[in-house]
Amino acid sequence: WSDGVPFTAKDVLFTYAYITNEDVGSSSTGSYRSVEKVVALDDLTVKVTFRTVNPAWSLPFVGVQGMIIPEHVFAAYNNKDAVNAAANLAPIGTGAYRLREFRTEDVLLIGEDVVNTVKIIFEPNPEYRDRASLKFKEVTLQGGGDANTAANAVLSEGVVDYAWNLQVGEAELRRLETKGTGKVALYWGSYVERVMLNFSDPGRETADGERSSTQFPHPILTDKRVRQALAVAVDREKIAELYGRSGRATANLLVAPAPFVSQNTRWEFNRDKARALLDEAGWRDSDGDSVRDKNGVPLSLVFQTSFNSVREATQDIIKADFASIGVKVEKKLIDSSIFLGSTPDSTNSRRHFYSDLEEFAYGNKGPDPGSYMIGWTCAEAAQKVNNWSGSNWARYCNADYDALFQASATEMDPEKRRRLFVAMNDLLISVAAVIPLVEWSYVSGLRNDIAGYDPTPWDSETWNIATWHRKK
Repeated sequence: WSDGVPFTAKDVLFTYAYITNEDVGSSSTGSYRSVEKVVALDDLTVKVTFRTVNPAWSLPFVGVQGMIIPEHVFAAYNNKDAVNAAANLAPIGTGAYRLREFRTEDVLLIGEDVVNTVKIIFEPNPEYRDRASLKFKEVTLQGGGDANTAANAVLSEGVVDYAWNLQVGEAELRRLETKGTGKVALYWGSYVERVMLNFSDPGRETADGERSSTQFPHPILTDKRVRQALAVAVDREKIAELYGRSGRATANLLVAPAPFVSQNTRWEFNRDKARALLDEAGWRDSDGDSVRDKNGVPLSLVFQTSFNSVREATQDIIKADFASIGVKVEKKLIDSSIFLGSTPDSTNSRRHFYSDLEEFAYGNKGPDPGSYMIGWTCAEAAQKVNNWSGSNWARYCNADYDALFQASATEMDPEKRRRLFVAMNDLLISVAAVIPLVEWSYVSGLRNDIAGYDPTPWDSETWNIATWHRKK
């Protein structure tokens, strides 16, 4: 490890115990449900035994969702206090650079959330296997601000070398590139910008104060006709135009790798069809205020997403689209560190989903879609009982979908398994369980003198930072 303690099989055993401990509330448990036991054969060898045949045997302990953690650092936090482990902000790893300082820069009040902007400073890891090859004496990761600020810093001012996830309008990116300081780097992966529909009621509380509980189905969105109306009312092509070269309208939730992409789906923009579906579902404008209602309840939905110029513009398009069919939308914007974060303390996260609709981008983190598509199974519903660690944030539950997923978990024939994942995607789209908007490429910014960047959709963009260097 980067602190000099030996990395052994004990760390692998501890990682398994930590991730599968319900008190910890790990968001990676889905990849380990098929594991029966893990034993150490010696200090450098482990044996993983699965409960049954497992075509996705490579997921545990591998990739961004399977990283091994050091027992000597986390042992005291193998419990409900895991979220407070000091190493969460001071990681000990085996990579090229190790953390030297985690510095809080400012504390800001954004909306109703308190947000820290941070600076994390790394130095070469003296324990790294090829220490002599490292080219940087220091690496600084800056958090805070917004995508426009980051894009300007790397593409125009050149005060940073690299910026990640520049979800900025196409016209602005092209303008900044003309400065000749930096360039935009695009590569396609698995991420889909989508509107999630809440299948639980965010307006009701359980006896112990839990909202968006599976105990209470959503009073509006559990009607398939309403969901289908919303899906066909969205002008996805107009939204895709916001992304320019980095986005394309899609009807699919599963978009990579290519063999898993369904050819059976089509997205549709048809306001007349949307109005007819809402009429059929009994939602009509009885009082002439341009908002449909039913049994005295207006068809009004709260729609949340993160602060981001492209997402805010998307929200505006969707709000106008829905207004045209008699659906009122109340917009809510949340700082991305809160909305996209995994801290269970904040109820403004996408995991808690305390609204009717929410928008974000997500996709499979590895070429096997299993750990991604499990996020629509009943058992994965994010709830208070699992510390909101379940990956099914919409609380969708469908026995037919569960059956398809369970079949995929043991199907060893690659072609049959491929068809099962396509069927899962098609089922979700047919019942409008989610509204995919845009398949987007990862957009990064690099200063022109940075070399060695070699991105992959199946790992962190900095997976090979050991080979990054500055051109002479």
